[in-house]
Amino acid sequence: MKCLRAKSSRANYKKKHFKNKSLQGKQTMSKPVNALASPRFCGIRTFMRLPYQTDLQDIDFAVLGIPFDTATTYKPGCRFGPAGIRAASTILKSYEEVLDVDIFEECSGVDYGDIDIIPGHLDESFERIEEGMSALLKNDIIPVVMGGDHSITLPQLRSIVKKHGPVALIHFDAHSDTGSDYFGKPYNHGTTFHWAIKEGLIKPEESTQTGIRGPLYGRDSLKFVRESGMQVITGWELHEIGINEAIKRIKERISPGTPVFMSFDIDFLDAAYAPGTGTPEIGGFTTHEALKLVLNCCQGQELVGMDLVEVLPESDNAEITSFAAAGIMHAFLSCVAANKRAKR
Repeated sequence: MKCLRAKSSRANYKKKHFKNKSLQGKQTMSKPVNALASPRFCGIRTFMRLPYQTDLQDIDFAVLGIPFDTATTYKPGCRFGPAGIRAASTILKSYEEVLDVDIFEECSGVDYGDIDIIPGHLDESFERIEEGMSALLKNDIIPVVMGGDHSITLPQLRSIVKKHGPVALIHFDAHSDTGSDYFGKPYNHGTTFHWAIKEGLIKPEESTQTGIRGPLYGRDSLKFVRESGMQVITGWELHEIGINEAIKRIKERISPGTPVFMSFDIDFLDAAYAPGTGTPEIGGFTTHEALKLVLNCCQGQELVGMDLVEVLPESDNAEITSFAAAGIMHAFLSCVAANKRAKR
């Protein structure tokens, strides 16, 4: 009954706040529901309780799900990642202290829903992902994607390059995902960046993979990515040099004005912080370290997109992986807002 009684106050809040004019004077802002008007456990689950909206007018960013896990090689179930992240994200608030920015004072954002993939059919799903992203990109909207397995990054990049050209990749992961094939087939969640490099979708000389660790198939497993010109900061190395040095190395490679795409595989985090994933790895990193990397590496960049992949709610003890994923996405959105403020 409390949820029903909150309906009118929530409607009044939306009427009052969702149409506030931006500092530029023209853009109308889409903002989350106020938790002081409607409790966080009420309403339909959207990311940060943003309005579910497919109208793309006056939007800076759109959060969307790609619930595809057909390309998983170990433990499936991350097709339910977007739902888990959305549920956890209701706890988030709009202000980010480190950057001193309120996301929705600077940006208008919506939850765009999910792209309807075809379960079990990789090539056809890739086509749907590429096409689904194009509507956002044509309207100069930054897509912020919840996966799904890591194979979904490849069709995203194919769509992004049509709009922005090749991108600098900021990639946080336990795995390089640069194998050429798997059982003789080219595409799965472990071959994504091999084909992204081969297709000219990313600029290896301006890109970095960070956190790579765990047992490999052989001593040459990272040979291709290193010879491509990509910087690889392994997990062991990151522990040795520290977060601040890694931030410096990542940022100094990116030329001013280069479009930047961030891909964050949740298994970058240590298995203790992210048990809810299909290929967990020990020896990883804390959520604090992840937030520090994202907030510093993405601030000041020409951000054109982001994805967070491989969240598997079925294995997620106490939802800690979904909460971590939502918080990392919030850090990225805070950078989008801070960058827009700086340009203004």
